[in-house]
Amino acid sequence: MNRVASSPTLFGVEIPFVSHLGFELVMMEGGASELKFLPGHEHLNSFLVTHGGAIMTLLDVTMATAARSVEIETGVVTIEMKTSFMQPCRGLLTGKGRLMHRTKSMAFTEGTVYDEQGRACAHATGTFKYVKRPAPSAPANTISTD
Repeated sequence: MNRVASSPTLFGVEIPFVSHLGFELVMMEGGASELKFLPGHEHLNSFLVTHGGAIMTLLDVTMATAARSVEIETGVVTIEMKTSFMQPCRGLLTGKGRLMHRTKSMAFTEGTVYDEQGRACAHATGTFKYVKRPAPSAPANTISTD
């Protein structure tokens, strides 16, 4: 398993929201991914556990990274995602993703978030569409979903 140090472009591209949240890419290869996330106070809900939106973002990025791990030059966009929250997520969190199946244009994935004690606290399945990255000369924010 390859271990990867933190960098804003380790995912193959800069992802400003991921950088803002502080996700750390640990591994991305062969249809699998692993990310770490240490939530700050601003990521907590009124019960002082990690907010479900932050957990869903971690799962989304974890699954997308697993989907892209077999073809890093290609981007993905989320088509759908189903999330189950099993218990509160506290402390340093680990997201592990797996590419379950892929076609030429679609990726079917799953991801689980584990707490510091290794207990599963949230799980998701997701479908992603592979998209070509725009040419450097293309207008900013161009996404092709053809």
